[in-house]
Amino acid sequence: MFAYIFANEYLHIKMRRDIYQAIADPTRRSILGLLVVQSMTPNALAEYFDMSRQGVSNHIRILTECDLVKQEQQGREIHYSLQIEKMKEIDNWLEQFRKIWETQFNQLDEILETLKKQKK
Repeated sequence: MFAYIFANEYLHIKMRRDIYQAIADPTRRSILGLLVVQSMTPNALAEYFDMSRQGVSNHIRILTECDLVKQEQQGREIHYSLQIEKMKEIDNWLEQFRKIWETQFNQLDEILETLKKQKK
């Protein structure tokens, strides 16, 4: 997916990132998990991972491009926090699968209950 942006009379191509691609990476999911608790700086986040601060910053950049996290300048530091509204979009997509699994589990419960009654 590409979005074309005209700025200063030049054509810039900016790749739009997909939130599902962003959360496919386990490191980014872990970053989101940490940001659920509190906003954090890139340095604070990097302490949790066996990678450079630059590596963590690359993951944060992708999450920011997808609007899964937002940045806020606090003095000389940038703090990142979770964008709850965007997470709801993921939750809404997952809901369809929850309903399917609930239906299947309910059917399995009924089968097991029937088998249990037949044994008596």
